Amino acid sequence: MTEQIRIEDLTKPVLSDIQKMAMEYATQQPISFTAESLLQAAVEQTGLEDFGADDFRARLKVWMQAINEDSNLNPLGRLGVYGDCLRYAASRLRIEHTLKQHPEIYDIEIRKPIIVAGLPRSGTTHLLNLMSADSRLHSLPYWESCAPVPEAAVGTEIEQDPRYVRCSEGWEQMRTMMPLIAAMHPMPPEHIHEEIELQGPDFSSYLLEWIAHVPRWRDYYLQHDQTPHYHYMKKVLQIIQWYRGDKRWVLKSPQHMEQLKPLMNTFPDATVVITHRDPVSVIQSAATMLTYGDRVRNKRVDAGATLDYWTQRIETILRACVRDRDAVSPDQSIDVLFHEFMAQEVATVEQIYSKADLPMTDQARAELDAYIASNPRGKHGQVIYNLRKDFGAEPQQVRERFGFYMERFPVRLEVD
Repeated sequence: MTEQIRIEDLTKPVLSDIQKMAMEYATQQPISFTAESLLQAAVEQTGLEDFGADDFRARLKVWMQAINEDSNLNPLGRLGVYGDCLRYAASRLRIEHTLKQHPEIYDIEIRKPIIVAGLPRSGTTHLLNLMSADSRLHSLPYWESCAPVPEAAVGTEIEQDPRYVRCSEGWEQMRTMMPLIAAMHPMPPEHIHEEIELQGPDFSSYLLEWIAHVPRWRDYYLQHDQTPHYHYMKKVLQIIQWYRGDKRWVLKSPQHMEQLKPLMNTFPDATVVITHRDPVSVIQSAATMLTYGDRVRNKRVDAGATLDYWTQRIETILRACVRDRDAVSPDQSIDVLFHEFMAQEVATVEQIYSKADLPMTDQARAELDAYIASNPRGKHGQVIYNLRKDFGAEPQQVRERFGFYMERFPVRLEVD
């Protein structure tokens, strides 16, 4: 029986001793959020100096300014964001070094990828991980998305790769610090992750919005064509494929839902799978997960502000999707309703494969079935969400903003 989890202290958190210790430790780790100091730290860490094209510096400057403007980010939150930024800068150096040493990587073809787009918390992660069980396909595990280029030659045992080891240690620390996170969004190193992480070294994407309150960056990102950064992401995928060998990719990110044109400009032969779910369920789940994390990264928890921000952000994503949905040919795309996918998981994948011209073999079906058997819904417990109690919001009032979306896509209402 699935354990049901109710976060009773969501908006007024009671911190554990471990959380208090981590927050105290962070106060002893002074960091400087400037572009110059970050890039210098990346040079010292890697021994490399060539960051490639300089256009990223303007975006990095906006990142640094936006982070410094987040007055609610506490020392632990700042330390975490700084770690991500440093990781991206170091990866950029290694990416440029690898491409300079092996220019043949530019000739590698990313053939007919299957790309999942859909709201966060709408089944995209489960769908991606399910299709990733098909051994005919390449996918991007979390440990590799965090550091796509190895620091040195590595052996064939993944568990011995320093990148995997670091990611595994980080996940265990996260589970110790935030024990309920596994029930909302498990992130062990082998978990299949979003390739949008590969835009991090180009200092673009909506990634920063998930770890800090950065309206300055959000506005900058939305005002600029993201096609160059999708091309950058593809370049990193080419590097990974150069290491691994030639297979077809299965990818996913909710960001693609608001960037369908840049996505198709970059992967013109892709099959795009767009998942759809009741926006209220999505917002309720995302806001709860983020508010839970705010207890350790923010000075104060403001559940109402989190709900307001992500309600608006989800609306922006959905309006872009409705606007640009027809930019993806019906021959290369399929819409998947959350409730139908949950009822018929393998049958849904079979429909996707048919659209992608990928046969469903007996072996593939067995691999999918094995994944479902070992990863039942609620494997780590089921969080009970409550929009009214936790956020003081009426579901119907939130849903009224999304009539334009539900007129286009017949999602099933889940929250009364």
